[in-house]
Amino acid sequence: MNISPQQFVKFGIAPSSKKNYFSTMDKQSIWYLENMDMKNFMCPKKLASGQMDSLNHKSIKKGEYIYMPEEHADKIYFVSEGRVKIGAYSESGKEITKSILTQGEVFGELSLIGEEKRKDFAIAMEETALCIMSVEQMKGMMQTHSSLSLFMMKIMGSRVLEMENRLESLVFKDSRTRIVEFLEELAQKKGQRVGYEMLVRKFLTHQEIANLTATSRQTVTTVLNELRNKNILTFNRQRLLIRDMELLHKEAEV
Repeated sequence: MNISPQQFVKFGIAPSSKKNYFSTMDKQSIWYLENMDMKNFMCPKKLASGQMDSLNHKSIKKGEYIYMPEEHADKIYFVSEGRVKIGAYSESGKEITKSILTQGEVFGELSLIGEEKRKDFAIAMEETALCIMSVEQMKGMMQTHSSLSLFMMKIMGSRVLEMENRLESLVFKDSRTRIVEFLEELAQKKGQRVGYEMLVRKFLTHQEIANLTATSRQTVTTVLNELRNKNILTFNRQRLLIRDMELLHKEAEV
């Protein structure tokens, strides 16, 4: 997809900064991307009857695999409800968690750019509802709805940046800093402001956080308890409540 200099100006990005397009998008709010509700977008009023009839809506039980490595990559998935874990297995059989996705998020998008076989797996972490469409269907919808094309482009760009940031964290930062920064990012992406506090519902288990930050479950437990003792946050199995985002940010710099 080519973007003209006029479109970059429309986004508030100078044409000369095209090479920094994705990093700039990641930092600024573009209303028709940031506020795009995919669940609402998939409703019958938004799509032509033929498009809506061809979509496959499927319920997945907790612990059920959506796809496995080496399976044919010919579908795109939208999470209507629930949570999905994307991961991979090492040669020794160890599980590596790449991301955990929730309502409104997309996965399997690499099939749009030529991936023929899956390199990772997707598994439902709880009862999950998916909207599934073929690559051909998605390409047709992207031609009809320009905002969907931009949405998918941003997803791919932001995930590349996320992987780069995780790699830099592994190389340059210690385990405590990685955990604290993960909590801060989780609150920014998934949190809901409640007064001066940030609430994250469906909080992850300590093992899931350890998998995402390349640390141990014991280290995650130690860091969380330390932050709770400092009254920076509180948590249980269902939720995380950050009392002061500024103090949490300062903890990452300690």
